[in-house]
Amino acid sequence: MTSKGSLDEIFLAEPRGFCAGVDRAIEIVERALQRFGAPIYVRHEIVHNTYVVDDLRAKGAIFIDDLNDVPAGATLVFSAHGVPQAVRAEAARRGFQVFDATCPLVTKVHVEVAKLAKEGYEFIMIGHKGHPEVEGTMGQLTEGIYLVEEAADVARVRPTKNKLAVVTQTTLSVDDAAEILAEVKRVFPHVREPKQQDICYATQNRQDAVKVMAPAVDVVIVVGSPTSSNSNRLRELAERLGTEAHMIEGAQALQPEWFEGRQRVGLTAGASAPDVLVQAVIARLRELGATSVRRMDGVVENVRFPLPRGLGDRSMAESAASAAASAVSESSRS
Repeated sequence: MTSKGSLDEIFLAEPRGFCAGVDRAIEIVERALQRFGAPIYVRHEIVHNTYVVDDLRAKGAIFIDDLNDVPAGATLVFSAHGVPQAVRAEAARRGFQVFDATCPLVTKVHVEVAKLAKEGYEFIMIGHKGHPEVEGTMGQLTEGIYLVEEAADVARVRPTKNKLAVVTQTTLSVDDAAEILAEVKRVFPHVREPKQQDICYATQNRQDAVKVMAPAVDVVIVVGSPTSSNSNRLRELAERLGTEAHMIEGAQALQPEWFEGRQRVGLTAGASAPDVLVQAVIARLRELGATSVRRMDGVVENVRFPLPRGLGDRSMAESAASAAASAVSESSRS
C-alpha cells in the first residue's frame, strides 16, 4: 500500500496543455487518415509528444525524416514545426499530396524571413540547434541566417550585409529570449526586430502561469516529452524561481519520494501534452495523498486555426496569416 505522506493539494495551472497549433496539426493527420485511409506519411513527429505520436501511429500514420521513405502517390503531412524550402520543393517534385500542418505562428516567421530577405536583410535566429522548427526557419534561406543559442554566441556573428533582422524560435523561454535579444541589440544597435514577438501566445501564457504557480507550491510537475522545447522551458522556469520541478511523460513516472514532506504540488503541461495525461497524473497524485485540486486563474485561450483546404468543413475564409494575427492579438492582451 502506498504511503500518503503529507501531500494534500494540487494547484492546476491555467492555461496548460494543447495549444491551437498542436490541436490543428493532430486534426490534420486524423482527418487525412479518415479521408484517404492509412497509411498517411508525416515528416518528423507531428508534435513533440510520445503519447500523441504513438496514438496516431496506431491509427495508421507513418513518421519519417527522409522523403525517400515515402512511396510515390502517397499523402504527406508536414509537422507543426515547419520544414525547409528544400523539403517543400522535393515533395512537390515527387508529386506527393501534401497537407501542411505547420503552426501558423511558425509560418508567420517564415513569411517574415522571406519578405525581408528580398529586401536585402540577413538574419540572426535565436533558437536551439537541431530543433526541427529552427531547421525549418533557417531552411527558408540558403545563406545569410545565423543561429545564436545564448548571449555569448552573438559576438561570433559576422554579417556580410548592412541590413540585419532578428527572429526567434516560437517555443523559447520568454526571459531567456529577452536576454539574448538585448545582447543582439547591444552588438547590432540597428537590428530590425519583429513587428510582433515571435514567441507564441501559448508558450508565453504557460510560462506566465508557472510564474504565478511556482512560488505557491512545494514542487512542480510538468507533463511533457523530453523532445518538447516548451515543456522543458516550463520545468526550467519553475527551477529558476526556486521550486523543485520534474518533467514527466505520464503518471507512471511520478516518484513518491518527490512529495515527502511536501503539501502542495503544482501541475502543468506543455503545449503538445494532451489533457488525458494530466488527468492520469491527478489520479495518481490522489493515490499519493492529494485530497483537493485548485484550478488557478489564468488566461482563457480561444484561438483556433483553420485547416488546409481539402480536409474538412471548417471555414477556409480565414487564412493562416490572419489566424496568426489573431493569436498575436490575444497574446498582447494577456
